[in-house]
Amino acid sequence: MRWIFIAITVAATTAGEVLQAMGMRRHGEIHDFRPGALGRAAALIVRNEFVIGAWIAMGVSFFAYLALLSVSELSFAVPATAVTYVLETALAKYLLHEHVNWLRWMGAALVVCGVALVSL
Repeated sequence: MRWIFIAITVAATTAGEVLQAMGMRRHGEIHDFRPGALGRAAALIVRNEFVIGAWIAMGVSFFAYLALLSVSELSFAVPATAVTYVLETALAKYLLHEHVNWLRWMGAALVVCGVALVSL
C-alpha cells in the first residue's frame, strides 16, 4: 500500500510544481510591490488555470503524503518521495524547455541512487 501512496505523492507533487511554474511564467515577473499592485497580481494569479491546477495537485499530494506517513516511517517516506526531483528536472528540460546542465543531471542521478538505497 505504501508504494501506491508514494506513486500518488510523487505524481501529484511533480504535476503541482510544474503547473505552478507554468502558471507563474504565464503571469510574468512581479515588479511592483506596492500593496495595491500586489493585490491586483494576486487576483490575476488566483484566476490562472495552471495555478489552480497546481493547488489541486498539491492538495492531492498533501493527503497522499499523510496517508503514506500513516503506514510508513518518515525515514523511508522522505527519501522515497525525493524522486520528484528527478521527474521535475526532466520535465523542466523537456516540457518547460529549460537549460539543464550536467551538474543538475548528476544531482538528479544521485537522488536516484539514494531512492534506490532506501527502497531496499
